[in-house]
Amino acid sequence: MTSTSPHGEDAVRAAAERLLDAAATGVACAPVRDLIGPGDLAAAYAVQRRIVDDRLARGAGVVGRKIGLTSTAVQRQLGVDRPDFGVLFDDMGHADGDVVPYRAVLQPRVEAEVAFVLGADLADGPLDLAQVHDAIDHAVAALEICGSRVRDWDIRFADTVADNASSGAYVLGTVRRGLDEFVPREVRMTMTVGGEAVSTGTGAACLGDPIEAVAWLARQARDLGDPLRAGQLVLSGALGPMHPVAPGDSVRADITGLGTVAIDFGPDFDEEGS
Repeated sequence: MTSTSPHGEDAVRAAAERLLDAAATGVACAPVRDLIGPGDLAAAYAVQRRIVDDRLARGAGVVGRKIGLTSTAVQRQLGVDRPDFGVLFDDMGHADGDVVPYRAVLQPRVEAEVAFVLGADLADGPLDLAQVHDAIDHAVAALEICGSRVRDWDIRFADTVADNASSGAYVLGTVRRGLDEFVPREVRMTMTVGGEAVSTGTGAACLGDPIEAVAWLARQARDLGDPLRAGQLVLSGALGPMHPVAPGDSVRADITGLGTVAIDFGPDFDEEGS
């Protein structure tokens, strides 16, 4: 990840501008792999960094990270074979039970996860399972509303990494649990849309253990010079397949040990007459 990309700055800049324009206009764009290559990890994260810097320059604040592509079910959905990560901003969060405007996220798909809040920095040491376990203050149930600025979700690994790991928004549940109260890898999840079960899974589906996913992220973040810090939120990755949503859909996830988390999607803007 720290290797130099064979693709130049012009390609990285062009890819970032394409994705930023899609986000600004709400019109999905062509994939960026034609610019940076389908598997150039360094170039993809360089594009993501430009997008993050643009958000920061416009006043957004970083509240944490999201880990993507941890579930083999989601990897199969998107044709990739390894995890990635992106940045969470302060304007991406929603409260349990909120109504989210449907077009707030481009091409939304929803997945259920265990979210962790850190009580200590993860910047030094082995960053192994034991250290990460001790650094976690508490966990909550979460829904991630994934979004893609790439038209029709026509993505490969470089596309999703460049697009801030296909991040959109997130919703946190209200039940907080310490790691002495539940075992993340043993949780069971059921997600429903309109009362119909559309996704099921377990904690073990997330890289074998959601805490292991956070340890993976901690090492990646430190290697890139931007380690995880106390107080930050980490969305640890999907426990089962993500599912597309439509205007008016109600989504609920039940995760054993962590309770429920739910969100409603508002109507399409066109349906509101605007």
